[in-house]
Amino acid sequence: MTTPRTVELVVNGEPRAADAEPRMLLSDFLREKLALTGTHVGCEHGVCGACTVLVDGESVRSCLMLAVQAQGAEVRTIEGLGSADDMHPLQEAFWEKHGLQCGFCTPGMLMSAVELLESNPTAGRDEIREAISSTLCRCTGYQTIVEAVQAAAEKMQGEGQ
Repeated sequence: MTTPRTVELVVNGEPRAADAEPRMLLSDFLREKLALTGTHVGCEHGVCGACTVLVDGESVRSCLMLAVQAQGAEVRTIEGLGSADDMHPLQEAFWEKHGLQCGFCTPGMLMSAVELLESNPTAGRDEIREAISSTLCRCTGYQTIVEAVQAAAEKMQGEGQ
């Protein structure tokens, strides 16, 4: 049996710490130890993208990263993007443009899209499609998702975000 190790990191702007077995995945750590259940676990092989979070500003598959690898990192999850009372422009656009159906892929899709728009606020359709291609959606056919990301980009440019 291995000894748990305390993992200290900043999650959604707040310092957090919890014990984790050396083999515990970041996705499980977020969900089980920190009660942040917005990060969905789909395939557990890094293929579907539902578990995508931002680690130090870059998207990662949290089902492929060990919690101990996130020691000292800044992690941003879907819970840190916005709330029902104060939605991020991407969340609003997904709502308005019907960019989600079942919602299972939505957290990963939003985190991939926010990474894109923060690094390239004027991303075009092809760049959006490339960025979101890392997350599998079986419901929407992607068209409404692309439209939602475009609408959010326009709104964010207008707000100077």
